[in-house]
Amino acid sequence: MKKSIPLFLTCAALVSFAFVKPDTKTTKQINVVIDAGHGGTDFGATSSSGTEKLIVEQITTKIKFLNKNENIVIHLTRNEDKYISLSDRTAIINNIKPDLVLSLHVNQSANLAKSGMEFYVANESVASEKSILIANALRTKFSQNNTLKSSEVKKAPFFILKKSVAPAVLVELGYMSNLDDREYLINDLEQNKIAATIVAFISELK
Repeated sequence: MKKSIPLFLTCAALVSFAFVKPDTKTTKQINVVIDAGHGGTDFGATSSSGTEKLIVEQITTKIKFLNKNENIVIHLTRNEDKYISLSDRTAIINNIKPDLVLSLHVNQSANLAKSGMEFYVANESVASEKSILIANALRTKFSQNNTLKSSEVKKAPFFILKKSVAPAVLVELGYMSNLDDREYLINDLEQNKIAATIVAFISELK
């Protein structure tokens, strides 16, 4: 009888381990490309207060700085005031094969009253369906955290959106031609809020 006790305990231990679910969960690394529009000799939208190329570069730099999540890797198509062609930007993106591409821009219009953010996806692309879902989710995120209104997600034949193999969204952050938008875009604290909203959104990607 005494010899059977150790055997019983061994069997009981094996049975108990059989019902313990192994922890096989691994955290996925998310790769995101932030594309700061224009650069170098290409100024983009301009005003006496600033230029599109520098505004989006500043916000892009803030996004990379604010990202403290070790499971999220932020890649930049440019991190300085340098001209990079659309084809070269797309080559950078498709070489990385990221989970998401965000191309940041600032708008301009002859109608000085025109204001707000706009979100674009490609008319057709290999990741068009996912791009639409992400664009709508990002628009919702900005609607919660932002002072500028946002239009519905639109489709456009923008080169980077069409040629990217990854889900891609182009964001027009506001209108340089509108006084209120312009003051918002060049404000350091508001730029921080824009960057923080994007970082928070990226952190929720799965």
